Amino acid sequence: MPRTRNIFFHGLGITLRRFPAFLWTYIFNLGLALIFCLPLYRQLSELMSHSLASQRLSSGFDVSVVLGALTRIRGDHAGEMTALTSHGSIFAYLLIYFLLVPGTLFSYIARKPAKLSSLFYQGMLHFWRFVRITLLALLAGLLILGPLSMVQRRWADFVDDRFVGRASLLFTLAGLLIVLLFASLLRLYFDLVEVYTVQLGTHRRLSGRLDQRVRRTLGPSLRLLRSNLFRAWSTFLLLAIAGSTIVFFTSRIAMHMLAQSHVWPMFLIAQLGLFGMLFMRFWQRGVETSLVLQHPITTHEDSFPANEAAYSRPTPIATKVPPPASEPDHPRHIHVMSNPDPLVPIYPAPLSPDDPLVADMPALPDPIPNPEPAAPSLDQPDPGVFHHDPARPAEVPRNDTPGGRTPL
Repeated sequence: MPRTRNIFFHGLGITLRRFPAFLWTYIFNLGLALIFCLPLYRQLSELMSHSLASQRLSSGFDVSVVLGALTRIRGDHAGEMTALTSHGSIFAYLLIYFLLVPGTLFSYIARKPAKLSSLFYQGMLHFWRFVRITLLALLAGLLILGPLSMVQRRWADFVDDRFVGRASLLFTLAGLLIVLLFASLLRLYFDLVEVYTVQLGTHRRLSGRLDQRVRRTLGPSLRLLRSNLFRAWSTFLLLAIAGSTIVFFTSRIAMHMLAQSHVWPMFLIAQLGLFGMLFMRFWQRGVETSLVLQHPITTHEDSFPANEAAYSRPTPIATKVPPPASEPDHPRHIHVMSNPDPLVPIYPAPLSPDDPLVADMPALPDPIPNPEPAAPSLDQPDPGVFHHDPARPAEVPRNDTPGGRTPL
């Protein structure tokens, strides 16, 4: 059973340990903002340089001046180019999002260094999976938030017809708050789907391919959110409120500094607010990663971890892969070599002079082979050669002559 940890502080530790991932994302966002704001900057500078409306900005900030400038820019041909540039910035932002966010989540889960090459490599591996998750999130938002938005508009009309003043404002804000709570809950759920998708992407199927099934993460994400609803949702809302508060106060300070002659302090204050809001978003990612690491997805029998050392805790595996087939129990065939010369043994006796413990140099073959085999060593003469039967004793001739002498 994994040890339960405080996801708030553990998520902060994960975010700080992979701080380069946050820095790369901030740098790319800032670069996109500067690149795609150049056409708007040129249009505003030309308008303010040749218009008396710019005098109204020298002593204080007036929102009507900015609104009038934007209306005038949209009316000419340059405004169409600015609109095209703004749409192009949206597509560029989505491209950077689909490349950097998967790499960041992979470095959070696998504890890998957040190098730019690693972030882009993992982003390309998970690109189409995150596109599918985004389409699912849009579809779920249309089915859930669409009816809620219609109900909220009906509620606002009802409040306007029956209440005035502060009560009308509070009731209207209450309806908006309910819609925002449902939107945050939906955002939290699909954040968990993204984290589980990256974790499942480190597993391989039996075919050897990476597990890219997004549908496998929908059920575990819903169960994890249901079992940890209070602490996950409360932490998510707390960090979201903190990021919105930072943006609100820094934007207010920057608006009051707009009439100053130097724009660098205003720019730094505004970037400080964006920096804090983006860091809170990455802190939310760290909290979600901490929650997923404490409740990792359980693999099925058709997948297995590709690299178990990449996780802080081993992933429980319910595998039913059959063991390799054992060898059949039958005697092995031993090939016996034929020996044409019986005097030259092929397999010497163990621990014999022909088979020493220390291998010697191989002996050179005899240049003159043995023409015929040696005669066998027999205890008695061969009866087939000498016509003599060794089993029958030799007969002694009798002496029948008188005197016992043998006649000559």
